[in-house]
Amino acid sequence: MKKLTGAQIVIETLIAEGADVIFGYPGGAILPTYDALLDSKIKHVLVRHEQGATHMAEGFARVSGKPGVVLVTSGPGATNTITGIADAYMDSTPMVVITGQVSTSLIGNDAFQEADIVGITRPCTKHNYLIKDVRDVARIIKEAFYIAGSGRPGPVVVDLPKDVQTAEHSFKIPDKVELRGYKPTIRGNPRQIERAVEAIEHSSRPLFYVGGGVQWSGAAAELRELSRGLGIPVTETLMALGSMPASDALRLGMLGMHGSYGANTAVTNTDCLIAVGARFDDRVTGRIADFAPKAESIIHIDIDPSSISKNVKVDIPIVGDIKSVLVDILASVKGRESIAKKRAEWQKWHQQILQWKKDKPLYENSRDGRKDGLISPYQVIEELYGITKGDVIVATDVGQHQMWVAQMFGFENPRSWLTSGGLGTMGYGLPAGIGAKFAAPDKRVVVISGDGSIQMNIQELGTAVQYGVDIKVIILNNYFLGMVRQWQEKFYQERYSYSAMSVPNFVKLADAYGAHGFRVEHAKDLAKTMREAFAAPGPVLIDVVIPKDEVVMPMIPPGGAMSEMLFA
Repeated sequence: MKKLTGAQIVIETLIAEGADVIFGYPGGAILPTYDALLDSKIKHVLVRHEQGATHMAEGFARVSGKPGVVLVTSGPGATNTITGIADAYMDSTPMVVITGQVSTSLIGNDAFQEADIVGITRPCTKHNYLIKDVRDVARIIKEAFYIAGSGRPGPVVVDLPKDVQTAEHSFKIPDKVELRGYKPTIRGNPRQIERAVEAIEHSSRPLFYVGGGVQWSGAAAELRELSRGLGIPVTETLMALGSMPASDALRLGMLGMHGSYGANTAVTNTDCLIAVGARFDDRVTGRIADFAPKAESIIHIDIDPSSISKNVKVDIPIVGDIKSVLVDILASVKGRESIAKKRAEWQKWHQQILQWKKDKPLYENSRDGRKDGLISPYQVIEELYGITKGDVIVATDVGQHQMWVAQMFGFENPRSWLTSGGLGTMGYGLPAGIGAKFAAPDKRVVVISGDGSIQMNIQELGTAVQYGVDIKVIILNNYFLGMVRQWQEKFYQERYSYSAMSVPNFVKLADAYGAHGFRVEHAKDLAKTMREAFAAPGPVLIDVVIPKDEVVMPMIPPGGAMSEMLFA
């Protein structure tokens, strides 16, 4: 059998695992693999910073459902990926990060560009490997893809010493992966499913609380069928937006710190909370002691047993793949007359929630625009929806703009919303949007950022230009770290400690990169400028000036309960 180098085995195994696009940045310790990559059909995207590579891989994974792949060198190349790895870990995003390493004989000697990436990433990876023998390369990379994409998805790091890349061995990929101690549960326990159905059956005010696990499981269709079949309303976390169409009357919108009054009041009054692929994050629950205080039953469906009763004690845990469990629940409730009789009662509950939504709607006054002629965030988001008709993948950074989009943009489909939820990473949006475009080249991709966030990874505009990525970037520019300023205003007696920001001329910066740049300062010019910008080919950056006094409301104050929402 013909022998291949370890580097060639890496590339052949990546091809076998279906990795057709990888994001990376070469350097000395990974050059043998880059040399082998040149002869392959894999598309490599040269980033401007390794953190950008990880967020591109995240965006690619979130849209495609496949693990994103990153290839970087040792030392600083590897350590520059840490933020993206931690981000993927928090948001359950499948990713395989292959890092170069100094030769095995030099490990531990403080060699040039040596870093203990296995030790550094141990707390923020699902698993990691240091390959010391070329005979293990194919097996370990196959295992890395399996671990990253199965169970609760997450990032896996494979550290690859230079001498392992140059050593030779015959190439054979194992037929299957067998890992002792790692057997994700797919089917939910039938007895627990029956208990859950009985709890729903006996409830008067049931509510689905849906997290990002629904989309990773590909279970949006089953969720919609179940919700509509039973007439039970759905509230979504930040990571779940698009699981239930925004146009569906049963969809209540986002819950939590910046959730709607209707959604949060429904959680406060439900007697049966059905958590599906969610992890009871602190930004959802607020003060845990007062979360869902009237719930007689809390049902939690999740593939990760460690997430169950971690933050909120649940009454009926169901460990399993979301899609599989929802299919079983659908089969169980089908034709049950006792549940059919409940629909009238549940319809009254739904009408009560709709009344709460009507009592305190989101940004009711923003629809008429500001009286001073300046641009409100609502107008920008409304114009974006008008241009795209909602048929778009939206990626955001982190801050006020992120919350405005989550609250106001009508997402109709899963895998159309990309944002950093758990880690809250500024600089995520632009590279994630680029990665999304490589996953779905025929889809329109828009990035919405802030003047602070965009500067974290704005160098990736160069990547977009080099590869002709047709991506539109909207900056909501208030010359402040907006969310920081909002907290300082509300909770720190308006002491604006280092939150004001000078920004570059974004139009000139876009031009310097070879992209198109636009700027709009007044509401009367917004529609015309945005339509011109969207008609321009290739990467486009739109600098939209908004007033610094715009805030994200409603808001649960830190340490507060859902019933203590602020509205101004």
